[in-house]
Amino acid sequence: MQSSRSKPCSCPSLKLREVASMYFTMVAAFLVILVVALQGSAPRQSDFPYKVPLDPQGLLELSWNVSYPEQAVHFQLLIRELQFGLLFGMSDRGEFENADLAVLWSDGHNSYFGDAWSDAKGQLHMDSQQDYQLLGARRAPEGLYLLFRRAFSTCDPKDYLIEDGTVHLIYGILEKPVRSLQAINISALHGGLQRVQLLKPNISIPELPRDMKTMEITAPDVVIPSQETTYWCYMAELPEGFPKHHIIMYEPVVTAGNEALVHHMEVFQCAAQFDSFPRYNGPCDSKMKPDRLNYCRHVLAAWAMGAQAFYYPEEAGLAFGGPGSSRYLRLEIHYHNPLVFKGRRDSSGIRLYYTATLRPYDAGIMELGLVYTPVMAIPPGEDSFVLTGYCTDKCTQLALPAAGIRIFASQLHTHLAGRKVVTVLSRDGRERQVVNADGHYSPHFQEIRMLKEVVAVFPGDELITTCTYNTEDRSRATVGGFGILEEMCVNYVHYYPQTQLELCKSAVDPGYLHRYFNLVNRFNDEEICMCPQVSVPQQFYSIPWNTFNRDVLKSLYGFAPISMHCNKSSAVRFPGEWEKQPLPSITERLREPGPRCPPAPGPQPAAPAPLPLGQLRR
Repeated sequence: MQSSRSKPCSCPSLKLREVASMYFTMVAAFLVILVVALQGSAPRQSDFPYKVPLDPQGLLELSWNVSYPEQAVHFQLLIRELQFGLLFGMSDRGEFENADLAVLWSDGHNSYFGDAWSDAKGQLHMDSQQDYQLLGARRAPEGLYLLFRRAFSTCDPKDYLIEDGTVHLIYGILEKPVRSLQAINISALHGGLQRVQLLKPNISIPELPRDMKTMEITAPDVVIPSQETTYWCYMAELPEGFPKHHIIMYEPVVTAGNEALVHHMEVFQCAAQFDSFPRYNGPCDSKMKPDRLNYCRHVLAAWAMGAQAFYYPEEAGLAFGGPGSSRYLRLEIHYHNPLVFKGRRDSSGIRLYYTATLRPYDAGIMELGLVYTPVMAIPPGEDSFVLTGYCTDKCTQLALPAAGIRIFASQLHTHLAGRKVVTVLSRDGRERQVVNADGHYSPHFQEIRMLKEVVAVFPGDELITTCTYNTEDRSRATVGGFGILEEMCVNYVHYYPQTQLELCKSAVDPGYLHRYFNLVNRFNDEEICMCPQVSVPQQFYSIPWNTFNRDVLKSLYGFAPISMHCNKSSAVRFPGEWEKQPLPSITERLREPGPRCPPAPGPQPAAPAPLPLGQLRR
């Protein structure tokens, strides 16, 4: 048989118009086949593995899948009680202004779908580049299914760039027919936002052992308080004499009907230094909560709305039980109840999967970033103030094994002013790899995220964590600390094999900060009291925040030596000199990845696509 490669081509050349005609005919045929297929049955659950309710009542349910080869997300939106249309989209922080939107609307007779954007005043405009691609729509007993596709990057300046980290999804319900897209009044819509991690990592699920057991840490039939936000604490305990096991997986257990109210959950293990902990079942901020519960802070599991089951790598498990491990656990549930439902009962929690057959390595959790101290502060009125914490080469050289460690998951953490968090691995003065980054970080959406690829860290490496804060709504300085109106900058990295190093963080040298306060006194009319009895927060609060004082503080944090905390689990530092340490010198930065633009489809009319649904409301 003659090879096709050696045979000369005798095909007639096709004109560009004919090629384009064939292409669009095939696309149209594909859409017809897809819509016809959807008329017969609902899409399989496995086609859209990720799911989240968009609204508190659960009337809007979003499912999606991620195609990394196509660099695209496929969405399935279930609208249970359709009225006259819907806005769905993405924006920087969940605003309806400057948003990237897919819009379904009806004029009372016909239905339309289009890609749109909103300007700074909230006015809607049809996008000249239609990048929300409608794939199909169908009615079903449970509501209307809408299927559409969106590339990660479109290179359209009006479009949102879908990237790793948190995505703020927004929705708005049209309760009246509208004659055109431009007639939609965003301010009058019933709408809201939901935060998700759209770009889930494509990770294979490890095989689970036959002797695996489960344990549910759940709230005991709690009546959810009729207020918007509640943090509920419940104490549980392991059986007496519970031996060492490995947690190898966990998943949420959410009471049916409460999917839109259970925002996130965490299970903490208590400190082993106490023989017992009091029972408690109530609000975490209640005055009745025993103070000793504050010593239950070692994270065993964390879940947030939209997250799937969490799997440990097949070589490692998280140890719990046995000598030196507390039997006491604290479950914390964040209830988000904006519609103030009354009398809802809940028994949600987390199901742990564990095994007595220990895996080769214990997994560990290490804190990176900034020490919880007021010497790190953010002036008021800042839109993007940056603070950086260091895990230096000196600490990793001393504390990590020669073969290094492997980071497989990460949980970023700030308080209310945090807007961005990133941790970068540096080696020999060169940034090598991003460990975890969230450019749209929200303190209201914190989960342990499995990394797309395991990060190897060796002795002598540096881990640099940078947080960006916004304090435009504050009138005085925000200092570091444990209070919700104070700030943190932390990355809890999950790794194996476990080492003695539990905390690798830094803060500016206190002596240099004292010099800063002296400098402010010299150059300002208002004197800051440097008396020993005046605390660092009080000194920050008394600073007149002019441009000079702001710029000098930024400069101080960028060059002053640091106090390193290279700590063991006992909270004792590794031996060595850790004060007045120089900042790591970075000679080569990672390049910001540019957007990958899909092939240009050619000029497209900025017009909505008609939908064969007739009147939306029935």
